[in-house]
Amino acid sequence: MKALIINCSPVRTGATAEIVKLVSEQLSTRYSVKCICIDDYAYAFCRGCRSCHNTAKCVMSDATVIENIMDEYDAADIIVSVSPSYWADIPGQYKAFIDRCTPWCDTHEPHASIREGKKGYTIALRTGPGMHECDRIIQSIEHFYGHLHIECSGHLGLTSIEYKENVEPRKFEIIDFCKNI
Repeated sequence: MKALIINCSPVRTGATAEIVKLVSEQLSTRYSVKCICIDDYAYAFCRGCRSCHNTAKCVMSDATVIENIMDEYDAADIIVSVSPSYWADIPGQYKAFIDRCTPWCDTHEPHASIREGKKGYTIALRTGPGMHECDRIIQSIEHFYGHLHIECSGHLGLTSIEYKENVEPRKFEIIDFCKNI
């Protein structure tokens, strides 16, 4: 089985990346793991033209970038999205990716699709002490999963994490979460 772990942050070396690394280490004992960082891909914002509502294809010139990411989703059995809070929600780069996935959204016909039977997990982190921002991030990602028919199978919210060093004291909490994946 294959697991895809997504760093939803534009920062490739921060706390989110540290959590992705830890999750990858834990899951690699049971799955073939692939990690991607959303910032490794360059794509424009969705123009909202709705052409994909009629064709299930994006007409923008960089559509193959999104198709390549969606191929990774399609190949995976397990998807773990790890996202920091940017102004109480997912980072803009990840939101722009979700917007560009409209051809795969099940709210219009025809629509593209990925294989059924996938399980999706979410880890949200924020610098402050309250869980409300983590809850919002989890809701955003699980909403996306729902439209792709990815079963929401678990989530973890981590507060008071700003730097890589803040992950270490939460390591066993993350490891315990990974045991259920």
